[in-house]
Amino acid sequence: MNIMTSRIRRLIARVCPLLLLVLATSAGAGAADWPQWRGPGRDGRVPNPPALNALPAAPKVLWKIPAGPGHSSVILAGRHLFYVDELNGKEHAHLLDLATGKQLWDIAYADPAEYSGFGTGPRCTPLIDGDRIYAQSGRGEFRCFSLADGKTLWRVNFETDYGATYFGNRSSNPDAKETAARRHGNNGSPVIDGDRIFVPVGSPTKGTLVAFDKKTGRQLWAAGKDNTAYSSLMVGTLAGVRQVIHLTGDHLMGVDVATGRILWETPVKTGAKRHVFTPIIDGDTITISSSSIGIVQYRVTKAGAGLAIAPAWENKEVKVTISTSVLVDGRFYGIGTSKGQSQSEYACVDAKTGKTLWTKPGFADYASTTAFGNKLLVLNANGEMYLLAADPAGYKELGRIQACGKTYSHPAYADGRLYVRDDRQIMAMAFPEPAAALP
Repeated sequence: MNIMTSRIRRLIARVCPLLLLVLATSAGAGAADWPQWRGPGRDGRVPNPPALNALPAAPKVLWKIPAGPGHSSVILAGRHLFYVDELNGKEHAHLLDLATGKQLWDIAYADPAEYSGFGTGPRCTPLIDGDRIYAQSGRGEFRCFSLADGKTLWRVNFETDYGATYFGNRSSNPDAKETAARRHGNNGSPVIDGDRIFVPVGSPTKGTLVAFDKKTGRQLWAAGKDNTAYSSLMVGTLAGVRQVIHLTGDHLMGVDVATGRILWETPVKTGAKRHVFTPIIDGDTITISSSSIGIVQYRVTKAGAGLAIAPAWENKEVKVTISTSVLVDGRFYGIGTSKGQSQSEYACVDAKTGKTLWTKPGFADYASTTAFGNKLLVLNANGEMYLLAADPAGYKELGRIQACGKTYSHPAYADGRLYVRDDRQIMAMAFPEPAAALP
């Protein structure tokens, strides 16, 4: 009896920490998480936001840790923070304790990509779903990790499994000119809907867009023959049909989530296939932007037994190059027309008509926008943080501080804490002060 009791105690000692780790994540998952690109809704908006009327002169830093290069955003779920970076010639995946910043595990999982400008390191934001984490490297290594210990549960490689050769910046192969992601590195983030995970593989022979069983990694379907650009995927119901929206190197397309059938597609041709903007879904409309075309809104409608897409409006004045706008109360807010390589304008565009309502010069080439209700938290590439009113009448700045160093990463927010990454470190800030206690 004593021997059996001892064995049970040893088993409990081994199992309980793992069980508690998983339960903590599952129990904490919900509206307060920031588990994927641009937040819970993939729209840059904070659910049930706190009142935000001013910026503190100097935000209270709760913890900070050094991090390797990379522009991928951090993601949050339960009591955990996950990020990817480049260290010692490899792309790494890290899990941290959200309250303290203490590292729980670190896995080197991929060779780095070759980037031309904007620094090095991974740029594709991962996602957390329950007890699993999904991360995609610049060269096209896609992994499903166990949140508990970092073990790889399944993986695919875009090059070896799908023939999506990674060319790099210096390639003389003429096919390299036909792709952005396979030349400069994969940037577009995957998305989960139900039991499926959709991945922008970008193979012109075996599928632009591929759906996998999120638990096993089994391929469910593959669709399209385009190369990918840098845009992240979205899922929505338009004209009554659930579909994946993908802005590729050459088209905007809608794909049936269950079957992989391409429901509609329309050409989107720009220089260097440089499509970065994440499609914004609003009802039956989809809005995109790129460096050559300006902002274009499309409407999806029923057409006989199928669906059709047609432009609703175009705005050629405002061209969004390497960021994505936020939709607030029927207006788009975000970085607009480029004024050279280092200066851009912040713009407000009416979402119903496409009319430019106002612009404000003086911003860097990139800025992320996070909506806190009718307030906009804007993080400029130079590390300046702005608080703006989402006001169609004009630009209204409510505060400005130097929050961090140079950054091309979108911040994450949950439970009164803002998590910011720059080119040297990751910081947890009380925001707005004082910081709420973690649940």
